[in-house]
Amino acid sequence: MNLKKVAGRISLMLILILVLGACSNSDSSSEGSTGDGDSNKVTAWAWNINVPVLEEAAKKFKEENPDFELEVVELGREDVYSKLTTGLQAGGKGLPDIILVEDDRVQGYMETFPNAFVNVSDMGFNESKSSFPTYKTDLLSKDGAMYGFPFDGGPTGVFYRTDYFEEAGVNPDEIKTWDDFIEAGKKIKDATGKAMLGLDLNGDDGLYRMMMTQQGTFYFDDEKNVNFTSEESKQASEKVKMMKEAGLVKDTVGWDAWISAMAQGEVATAPSGAWLSGSITQQAKDTEGNWGVFKLPAFEGDGNRASNLGGSNYVITSASNNQDLAYDFMEFFSTSDDVQLTAMDNGLFPTLNTIYENEAFTKEVSFFSNQPIWELFASEMNDIPSVNFTGNYAIASDESIKAQSEIMNGQKSIEEAYKAAEDRLKNRIQ
Repeated sequence: MNLKKVAGRISLMLILILVLGACSNSDSSSEGSTGDGDSNKVTAWAWNINVPVLEEAAKKFKEENPDFELEVVELGREDVYSKLTTGLQAGGKGLPDIILVEDDRVQGYMETFPNAFVNVSDMGFNESKSSFPTYKTDLLSKDGAMYGFPFDGGPTGVFYRTDYFEEAGVNPDEIKTWDDFIEAGKKIKDATGKAMLGLDLNGDDGLYRMMMTQQGTFYFDDEKNVNFTSEESKQASEKVKMMKEAGLVKDTVGWDAWISAMAQGEVATAPSGAWLSGSITQQAKDTEGNWGVFKLPAFEGDGNRASNLGGSNYVITSASNNQDLAYDFMEFFSTSDDVQLTAMDNGLFPTLNTIYENEAFTKEVSFFSNQPIWELFASEMNDIPSVNFTGNYAIASDESIKAQSEIMNGQKSIEEAYKAAEDRLKNRIQ
């Protein structure tokens, strides 16, 4: 046997296999992902303040992975969802490797498109699961596996005007329950003439949602049943109605009016997520030193005072042709203290619990009367209940706001309004 000829044939066959393999990989990379087939490049979709965090994370990741490239496509929030939905309906065509998805949307995509996102538990992310609050990992889990990376959260509190509280002789430390909050509002109104808070009762149900979450439920219960006629829903609505009837609510229609009421000193408090601090410091600069934060009041004296409003996560699309690299980058992004501190600097409250002892969270904040407000928000992360948004969050929100408007305008009782809303919602999701 001529060994040289055999060796030559084997070499030729290997070359052909490699060439065909390369062609096959090149062809497959043109479908699904927006990537250009570069095995060192990952593409991400995100909006506004999230973009610089991704870009800074990519720089840090490149220190150990010099060939890595990240392309961030900045889109409006609703544009992301529109393109994501369209892409998933088309079987993943045109989607990037990584996408930012908010807490209230991610369950809907996981339900409607069960194979949309990569199972990151299978790729090793369960090792980092304990570094995040349960409410976030539950949100991203299906059948015991996680399908995304927790990012920022919206732990809640009551932002309040320290000067108005002092003028009325109200001690925020003594406000333990919502009834205490209402009584304090009456004192502040009598002493200062200021409303206790601003609400858009015909266009937003943010306070109701915070109250539902702190009670461990939402528009839907643990079994995904419509939950409008529950005792928790009744309790939340009763408290909001009591505030309205006591004259403690300033009608603030839309975001701009709500922020303006704070900036102009027209309200004494604003129950909201931690992210509101950025808007207050930017829009009400001349009120520095006259603000503080206390925890959301409970329904009972020893009840839960932790809730959440807002937050987002990153997912890897199943259409990605570069899932391993996308995972490596997002695992680094999600668990790197430095990256998450960058997020904090950009106004995003991280849910990675390994950084809460950092000075960024324990320091006093001069704008908020030298109070360590970030420490307060961090302290409640493990107490935030897990809730079900489901895939019907948007239409449930629509029905909830309608019911709230009917109640606050005196058209229906709490029981009548929410029973009607529950019936309508059940019909819409059949």
